[in-house]
Amino acid sequence: MTKHYLSMLDMDPETARAVLDRALEMKRTRHRSRLLDGKIIALLFEKASTRTRLSFEVAVRHLGGEALFLSSRETQLGRNEPVRDFARVVSRYLDGLVVRTYAQQTLDELVAFATIPVVNALSDQFHPCQTLSDLLTVYERRPDLENLVIAWVGDGNNMANSWMNAAALFPFTLRMATPHGFEPSADVLARSQRLGAKIELGNDPVAAVTGAHFVNTDVWVSMGQDDPEGAKRSAFEPFQVNDTLMAHAAEGAMFMHCLPAHRSEEVTEAVFESNISIVWDQAENRLHTQKAILEWIFTQD
Repeated sequence: MTKHYLSMLDMDPETARAVLDRALEMKRTRHRSRLLDGKIIALLFEKASTRTRLSFEVAVRHLGGEALFLSSRETQLGRNEPVRDFARVVSRYLDGLVVRTYAQQTLDELVAFATIPVVNALSDQFHPCQTLSDLLTVYERRPDLENLVIAWVGDGNNMANSWMNAAALFPFTLRMATPHGFEPSADVLARSQRLGAKIELGNDPVAAVTGAHFVNTDVWVSMGQDDPEGAKRSAFEPFQVNDTLMAHAAEGAMFMHCLPAHRSEEVTEAVFESNISIVWDQAENRLHTQKAILEWIFTQD
């Protein structure tokens, strides 16, 4: 059966923990293999990228495969070729697709018609590879994950949705604070809670951060969005992660950001460049987690 990774819930809790353990082992051993020997994995990107593209290209090479980058502008998708037609054609050339797209619907249609694995490298609804690698960064420091509080402060975006999914797989408490009108998906929240996620959702950043062991945020205006009048930035100003907000967190709390960051917007320079910031470990861990995800996908059960 072909494996896909479109959201974190494509793994069960046992599998997700095993992939984290494997990613940590790969990091410690600087893992290389020939698992993907003879295989070509295409990276189809509608959005520009630094960490996602580099980490996946290097991951494929570390596993012995070949990565082929495709911009949607350079394919017939950019000229409105139906996604289903694209999926059926490239399935005859390639061994896997890593897709960074605007619409989750694009991924769903690719999976419906492709006969090769499809990995969500980012969509408007989810960012599972980023969130799993961020969890690796937490896991390195707190391997029990029990009695752990992770705060999300800012936009209820694709990252927020994926963190809610993560809370359904791992036993930490997720406290979320977003401005009114910018809450994460109610459907994703409800499903994660049905699966046992411990999520506290509100509109007060101080309440979310108080006692938290990790404080996580993202940009206020994501790629492809517009805020010409600055209305969104104005609504988000009380949600900036700064020294005052971090003072409410638990002793030894760490700051997280998936990058790229807009300094002086969602986070101050002082916090971002401080010794409590673990953003560079997060960025590095994209590589190790990507390798573990690819190994999970291409290893036969």
